[in-house]
Amino acid sequence: MANTTSAKKATRKIARRTDVNKARRSRVRTFVRKVEEAIASGDAAKAKEAFLAAQPELARAAGKGVLHANTASRKVSRLAARVKALSVSVTA
Repeated sequence: MANTTSAKKATRKIARRTDVNKARRSRVRTFVRKVEEAIASGDAAKAKEAFLAAQPELARAAGKGVLHANTASRKVSRLAARVKALSVSVTA
C-alpha cells in the first residue's frame, strides 16, 4: 500500500490510465474483429471498408502507447494482405 501522498496520487493516476487504455485496447480489438468477420464471410467490399476503419484505430493506439508501433504496423500489414487476397480471389 502506498504511504506517501505522491505515491497515493500515482496509484490513482495509474488506475485512471489503466481504464482508458483498456477501453482503447477493446476498441481496437472490436475494429480488428469486424475486419476478420468480413474476411470470413467472403465479402470483399465489406472487408475493405472495415479495414479502412480499423487502420486509423490501430495507428491511434500505437500513438497513445496502448500498442507498440511495430505491433500495430504488423497487424495492419497482415490484415491488408488478407483483404487484398480476398478481393483478388473474388475478381479472378
